[in-house]
Amino acid sequence: QVQLVESGGGGVQAGGSLRLSCAVSGYTIRSSCMGWFRQRPGKEREGVIAIYTGGGITYYVDSVKGRFTISQDNANNTLYLQMNSLKPEDTGMYYCAADDRQPPCSDSSPDWDFWGQGTQVTVSS
Repeated sequence: QVQLVESGGGGVQAGGSLRLSCAVSGYTIRSSCMGWFRQRPGKEREGVIAIYTGGGITYYVDSVKGRFTISQDNANNTLYLQMNSLKPEDTGMYYCAADDRQPPCSDSSPDWDFWGQGTQVTVSS
């Protein structure tokens, strides 16, 4: 059974940082597209950033470039999202996702195979 479990969300003031983790079991992240999506209040879920081992990093949202970065620990089958210089508009539920198709990694939610339950990020001004 594939499980993705996010952690690390919480409340932070604007300008602060958070590091989200996604522990994956039942699935090998090494040769997969791994990504972070978010759903902000009143908006649809959107792709934020994705990584594919050997294929680099893809940003889906220009506003996070230079502030967010994605990484993965293949030995521990864990995905990370480091978020710096957070803004109130980054508030939302953040989800990790996995997709075993070849890159490029899709920015469309329906294309992704497995999802975590989400972790809430709240940035106050």
